[in-house]
Amino acid sequence: MSAPTGEPVSGRASVPAGMKITGPAPAQRALAGFDEPSTVVLDAPPPPRPPRTVPTDQEPPRRPARRVVPRPKWVVAAVLVFVFVSLLLVEAYANARFTPDHQGETGETTIVPDQIIDGGPIINAPAGQEARSYRLPAKTIALTFDDGPDPTWTPRVLATLDRYGAKGTFFVIGSQVVRSPELASELVHKGHELGVHTFTHPDVATLPQWRRRMEYSQTQLALAEAAGVRSSLLRFPYSSKADAIDDAAWRLITQAGALGYVTVVNDKDSQDWARPGVDQIVANMIPDGDEGAVVLLHDSGGDRAQTVQALDRFIPMMQARGYSFVTVTDGLRRALTDPETGAAPTVLRNPPAGVADRQRGLALAIAVRIADWSLDFFAVLFLVVGVLTLARTLLLFVLSGRQARRRRGDWSWGPPVTKPVSVIVPAYNEREGIEAAVRSLAGGDHPGGIEVIVVDDGSTDDTADIAESLGLPNVRVIRKPNGGKSSALNTGVAAARSDIIVMVDGDTVFEHDSVRQLVQPFADPEVGAVAGNVKVGNRATLVARWQHIEYVIGFNLDRRLYESLRCMPTVPGAIGAWRKDALLGVGGMSDDTLAEDTDVTIAFGRAGWKVVYEGRARAWTEAPASLSQLWRQRYRWSYGTMQAMWKHRRALVDDGPSGRFGRRGLPFLALFGIALPLLAPVIDLLAVYALLFAGRTETVLAWLAMLGLQLITGVVAFRLDKERLTPLWTLPLQQFAYRQLMYLVLIQSLVTALTGGRLRWHKLRRTGEASVQT
Repeated sequence: MSAPTGEPVSGRASVPAGMKITGPAPAQRALAGFDEPSTVVLDAPPPPRPPRTVPTDQEPPRRPARRVVPRPKWVVAAVLVFVFVSLLLVEAYANARFTPDHQGETGETTIVPDQIIDGGPIINAPAGQEARSYRLPAKTIALTFDDGPDPTWTPRVLATLDRYGAKGTFFVIGSQVVRSPELASELVHKGHELGVHTFTHPDVATLPQWRRRMEYSQTQLALAEAAGVRSSLLRFPYSSKADAIDDAAWRLITQAGALGYVTVVNDKDSQDWARPGVDQIVANMIPDGDEGAVVLLHDSGGDRAQTVQALDRFIPMMQARGYSFVTVTDGLRRALTDPETGAAPTVLRNPPAGVADRQRGLALAIAVRIADWSLDFFAVLFLVVGVLTLARTLLLFVLSGRQARRRRGDWSWGPPVTKPVSVIVPAYNEREGIEAAVRSLAGGDHPGGIEVIVVDDGSTDDTADIAESLGLPNVRVIRKPNGGKSSALNTGVAAARSDIIVMVDGDTVFEHDSVRQLVQPFADPEVGAVAGNVKVGNRATLVARWQHIEYVIGFNLDRRLYESLRCMPTVPGAIGAWRKDALLGVGGMSDDTLAEDTDVTIAFGRAGWKVVYEGRARAWTEAPASLSQLWRQRYRWSYGTMQAMWKHRRALVDDGPSGRFGRRGLPFLALFGIALPLLAPVIDLLAVYALLFAGRTETVLAWLAMLGLQLITGVVAFRLDKERLTPLWTLPLQQFAYRQLMYLVLIQSLVTALTGGRLRWHKLRRTGEASVQT
């Protein structure tokens, strides 16, 4: 690995010019064979740059500074989560589930005036004045409708009323008005009346007083925005008749009266919410004798077909008996009319709302509508993610399984590959693991011989000294000034004697046969590069075990799929093999991105080379043991992958092999490597939302089904990789910590990419704990 450098590095495979080389000449070394005990030291500084003439009135141009891998932007993440959660909370508040109005049990009536209990359904209890109630005049009916407006049933109810010239009073829910403002406006325009039925239909008796006032005021704002009016009529959810008012209900009525509201209960409850049948609904609505009545019905909250049919029968029947159908306010005006003089008080049906209330109502409506649109959008994303996840899983099962079945038994790539192999180990401060890595490489059983080249990229510890002190005959050490990982790899390629190059990270341990297995695919002349099987060699911590699961499922199983589709995006830096001539043909390792392995692999695919996966070649690497180290590693990976995709974007429109790879590999990588993980947080938050505010049973079952799908995928992947299934017990826990960190990494990487930030290579702290797990 490489440390920061401010010097530009070459993207070509060449030994840095001007460096002093000690030891046998290249030709002599080639003749001596791989068992020659030699050390190559490239310790001279790079040649000085020629002086540059800069005009005195002009600053020299500066190379854009590269920043280190940044710390997690918890504030940014917190803001994003806060906004998203706020939208869901608004939606949950506006979507509060309710049950239709019904009559509950009546409590004590120690403080309720007798004239209220024995009085009418219209109650006025202003502060500082005597409470009074009113009945409608004889042969007068006020049809009242609760829980609307509803886009399906309110228009049908309205059409029935209009057909018979009847007027109605609609006690609306504020959140419903926000969602169907045109219906509220139409009701007012046609002479019907609007009343307040709270904003979310709660049991107001269970709410604190501030929340009750908010329920009323928000409904008033909704009316102001939708229809430009306000209302002084109020009906509490789950209220009943006057004789059912108890002490708790009376306190609510007097508090509402102090705010200027007139409370309306009912004389006749149609009980249409229970859908008892049209005949029964009509019977429940008929007043006693010629009495007037306030009748309770519903135009929302469920199937209201029986309500509409009952109205179509009830209205003409009662009109034939001499009844008139009025709004509550008109009925109250009639009740207050002096029978001798005919004088009546001025009672406005729905007075106009002020400009300020309309503006505040608009802000409230926008908030609710944005929350509605957001939830609908996220619901669509949820379906998209579900479809993509299932499609990807099916592809993994079908194509990866087919690839694995083809290679069972005595299957081979062709004649055994016995050519010599050069293994390049770029190293920067790898003292903890370099000895184990070099010994495992040098002791491989490849019959053609293994040359190990350790390229020390300006380490500040004794990495190079440790490698030299091993005294292994087929190991060479090259020291060079720090120039970055790509520069170190290119230096090793230039010094390599073999036509087959294996690249290995300095913290990685190979099995005895890994090199031999890794190079066998080169028996196929179309194969240009081979990805090996990376295994986690330190599994002591929970974080490392989670990465072990991810490596087996998310990396190795995916590579089987990518090979089948001929769009392998990455040959891992921990274990990968390359044809030297093909590597030089694409320009060697480039430092244009932080993911040089992905960059060069895509270049191979665009050049028409096959890139395959050899699962029998296993390398054991040290995975980050802490979340902070994991953050740095994955940030570099995800950001580097985005850089590589952008660098090779022209492949989408190219012809030939480049175009075939670009139109297959890049969309696949963008869809399943970036888009799907970016959308995963939406799924988690929607699951929490549904768990709290929607169907809990359905949500739990859906989550268990998704977890079951992941477990099945894990079992398949572990079986294909011949791994024990024991670590999979931690998979459910992985859903609550590990995945969320990956979300943050990807989101911040995307933000960095979109803002054009540049990062340099970051050295992870190693402990040397990687070892072959048996």
